[in-house]
Amino acid sequence: MIKKIITPIITVILIMTLCLPVAANTLTVNGQVLDSYIENGITYASVREFTGQYEGYSVGWDNKAKIATVSGTDLNASVYQGMPYIVANGRVLTRDGINSNKNGKVYAPVTELAKMLSANVTWDSSTRRVTVSGGGQALSSAESYYNSEDLYWLSRIISAESRGESFMGKVGVGNVVLARTKAKEFPDTVKAVIFDTKYGVQFSPISDGSIYNEPTSESIMAAKAVLEGFVKVDGALYFLNPRTATSSWIAQNRRFCTRIGNHDFYY
Repeated sequence: MIKKIITPIITVILIMTLCLPVAANTLTVNGQVLDSYIENGITYASVREFTGQYEGYSVGWDNKAKIATVSGTDLNASVYQGMPYIVANGRVLTRDGINSNKNGKVYAPVTELAKMLSANVTWDSSTRRVTVSGGGQALSSAESYYNSEDLYWLSRIISAESRGESFMGKVGVGNVVLARTKAKEFPDTVKAVIFDTKYGVQFSPISDGSIYNEPTSESIMAAKAVLEGFVKVDGALYFLNPRTATSSWIAQNRRFCTRIGNHDFYY
């Protein structure tokens, strides 16, 4: 009788144990454990606490603009609350997540905070441990990092094609242009891709002249994010607005990838 009672009790305990939530991942920066949380696979850390592990940097807060600022030796950075990027020395560091404010602390993705300070990041899935090591040096400036011609034309095609679209929608357009530079059927530079006429004009802003308009500030940031290697639309070579497109060739001949705002993206 006792065995019959104990067996179901053990079974219940095992089920309860298996159903317990997995502990939050641990973040260490040069051996120091820091407060962190994980959301949609991205680990976030307090900007102030993370930066505080390195000498020579200070963190400020602009309550009106909702921006945390990081300044120090050769570094001028802004962490925009509610946005998916950090602007550091003119470069745009992006993840597919949002900088947040929790209990008066601004949190940002660990990978981008580490990049801002030239630190290394490793992830151990078995222990759920994120380890940041080294760092302390500010990342290089935008002027020395970006190819000026690529940035010039990429920001203009994004701006001309994506007015009214979200930041991620703008990034998607930039991803298509950059993906074409790596595809054998297209030219291998940003400018050449944009002005390619092998199969007819590829982008309507070339025909209507809007490619020469001054790009919006957000389009410039989206172009920088793309040139940093951030990918929102992976591998797509085409996009269109199905409500305004004058040709159905893409939809009929290419494989659908995803939709962002008013644009459909295709492989």
